[in-house]
Amino acid sequence: MSMAAEPILSGYQSQPHFTISPPLSLYIHIPWCIRKCPYCDFNSHQTDNGSLPESAYVDALIADLENDLPLIWGRTITTIFIGGGTPSLFSAYSIEKLLAQLRARLRFGPDTEITMEVNPGASEAGRFRAFRAAGINRLSIGIQSFDDNALRKLGRIHDSKQAWRAFEQARHAGFGNINLDLMFGLPGQTAAMALNDLQTAIDLQPEHISYYQLTIEPNTPFHHHPPALGDDDLIWRMQQEAEQSLGRHGYTQYEVSAYARQQYRCQHNTNYWQFGDYLGIGAGAHSKLTNPHAQSITRLAKTRHPRHYLASADSSACIQTRSLLQAGEIALEFMMNALRLTEGFESRLFTAHTGLPLAFLHAELETATEKGLISRDALHICPTERGKRYLNDLLELFLPT
Repeated sequence: MSMAAEPILSGYQSQPHFTISPPLSLYIHIPWCIRKCPYCDFNSHQTDNGSLPESAYVDALIADLENDLPLIWGRTITTIFIGGGTPSLFSAYSIEKLLAQLRARLRFGPDTEITMEVNPGASEAGRFRAFRAAGINRLSIGIQSFDDNALRKLGRIHDSKQAWRAFEQARHAGFGNINLDLMFGLPGQTAAMALNDLQTAIDLQPEHISYYQLTIEPNTPFHHHPPALGDDDLIWRMQQEAEQSLGRHGYTQYEVSAYARQQYRCQHNTNYWQFGDYLGIGAGAHSKLTNPHAQSITRLAKTRHPRHYLASADSSACIQTRSLLQAGEIALEFMMNALRLTEGFESRLFTAHTGLPLAFLHAELETATEKGLISRDALHICPTERGKRYLNDLLELFLPT
C-alpha cells in the first residue's frame, strides 16, 4: 500500500550530512585468466604462457592498501571478496601470504566473510584444501552452465564434468558456504534446457546460487559478433520458472540474481546493494568511501592494466580517477543498488547511507508509486512485481533529467 506523499519541506537539506560511516568491505582484484570469455567485460587479462607475477602482485596489493589506510583509519572490515579474473590461478601460498598481511594491517570483524572466486578449469582438490587453510571461508564457483555445448559457445575452458568435480572437491575440502554462478538466456537455449541446467545446480545443494541472464556488453567479442539469443518473453519465462523452482527447493530470492538458503545470503554483495562502503585494491579496483568529518563520499579507481598497476601500486600514480559524489549522484547510486533487492529497503537506510533526507527524491518516488513500480509506507520501500519485471524502467526514473 502506498503512503500519502511526503510534504515538500521548504529549504530541506540538499547536501549530504553524515553522522556515521556505513559498513566497510574490502575488494581485492586479481586480473588474470587462462582465456578471456567472449561475453566478459570485466578487467581481466589472458595469462602470458601461464606465468603470473604472483609474489610481485601480492606485494603490490599490500603497497596499494598501505597508501589507502589513512582513508579508513579505525574502521572494521566486515567482508572480503577476492575477485577477478580468476583468483584461483594464484597459489594457496600467495593467498595465505596476502591474508596474513591484511590481518596485520586491518581490523577484521568477528566471523568475517572471506569469499574467493574460483573457476572449475583452474582448480584442483589440493588447492581447495589449502585455500581453506589459508582463511577463505566462502567460495564462488563460476560454473555458468552444466551443458557442454553451451560452455563451448560461452568460450569457457571447463566442461560439465569439471564443473561437477570442482563442487565436490570444494565440499570435501570442508567448504560449507559455496555459491554457484549460473547463466541463462544462452545462445540456442530453450526454457526446458535452462530449467534442466538449474536443476543440476540445485541437486548439488549449494548454499547460494547466483542466476544471471547473459547480457551483451559493449566492447566484447559478443558485442561485435552477437550470438542468437531468446526474446524478452522467453527470458522472462526462464526467470519465472527459475524463481519457482528455486523457491520450492528452499532458496529465497533476495536480489535480482541472488538466491540463498537461510542465513547464507552473500554479506559482501548485500553491503554493495545497501550502499555500504568498500575499499578496492588491485588493478582496476574501485572504492566508495564515506567521510563523516568532511561530509563527503569519495570514489576511487585504480589503474586497470596489470603492468601499469605493478609499476605504480606503491604511489599515488596508482589512482586512475578520484571524485567526490554530488548529492544527486549519491541518491541515484543508492536507488540503483537498493532497488535490486527484492525486499526493498528500510527508509531510514537511505538517510543513514547517503546523508540525505528521503524528501530529496520526493518527485521520483511519487512517479514510481503512480506507475505501480514500487510500494512504500512510512518505514519501507519495495519494488512491486511489476517493478521487478521492469526494473530498468524503474531505475531510469531516478536518472538526472
